[in-house]
Amino acid sequence: MALKEIEYKDSIFSLSYEIINPKESKNLVILHGWGSNKEIMKQAFGKELSKFRHIYIDMPGFGKSSNDLVLTTDDYSKIIKKFLDTLDVSVDVAMGHSFGGKVATLLEPKCLVLLSSAGVLTEKPWSIKLKIATFKLLKPLGFAKIREMFVSPDAANMSQNMYETFKNVVDEDFEASFAKSNSKALLFWGKEDTATPLYTGEKISTLIKDSKFYPLDGDHYFFLKHAKFVSDTITNECKEI
Repeated sequence: MALKEIEYKDSIFSLSYEIINPKESKNLVILHGWGSNKEIMKQAFGKELSKFRHIYIDMPGFGKSSNDLVLTTDDYSKIIKKFLDTLDVSVDVAMGHSFGGKVATLLEPKCLVLLSSAGVLTEKPWSIKLKIATFKLLKPLGFAKIREMFVSPDAANMSQNMYETFKNVVDEDFEASFAKSNSKALLFWGKEDTATPLYTGEKISTLIKDSKFYPLDGDHYFFLKHAKFVSDTITNECKEI
């Protein structure tokens, strides 16, 4: 593990990262999902894709990387780009899980790998809609611990700036960004995923012009069971980049 400081919007971000296969020439940037960190991605792919130089990054506010600002997905992509520039790294392949899939898309890699990516809005259950409406009614009254009562599990134990960041990105419609992508895209999805349902992956596949879609058994973290298949497909499909 290493740390590198990046300046962005007059703030210093200390980013934790790890490089595997440092002598390889093709770069594979690997981004985790919301509430996660680089370790779960390294657990899945650290022993795969031996012909690529892996760059695992804790995105700002996660793992061992710092964040003192309220950010958007666009901010995350710009911070990661600045980080990669300091390493003099071009993005040949960018792989992103869930929230990381949106950031990876904005990196505009030659080959884009999405693992149950976020970015397509889904219909909220009635119970969630009721909770949101109740929260909006109570918030102006200044009740103590309102946030703790209504915050989702994804937002639990967050700092205030990360909670505000979460609100910025959680209901973000990313369809236009997918439609503008010129990357060759490989989409892998868990058939039983409830966080980013299978139909959202199918939708993204129709939006990205040059894409292939691979539904696989499993939930939102299906890739932990299918890392070899995902890796072999990347090796075969992205070998000409």
